[in-house]
Amino acid sequence: MSVKDSNGTELNDGDAVQVIKDLKVKGSSTTLKRGTVIKNIRLTSTDDEVECRMGKSTIVLKTCFMKKA
Repeated sequence: MSVKDSNGTELNDGDAVQVIKDLKVKGSSTTLKRGTVIKNIRLTSTDDEVECRMGKSTIVLKTCFMKKA
């Protein structure tokens, strides 16, 4: 299984990614702004989703909204 970002670059565990679009986080009042760098992503069993830590919570992001940093 290969996980690819919006540009087609392959992602691995522990990579840093950058958000390419403002995203509202469900269940929270926070918004991820465009250009936010997220470090240490974890791949999931689904090839179009990754897990990451934002503060004390873990969120799942779609790979179509990120590019490798």
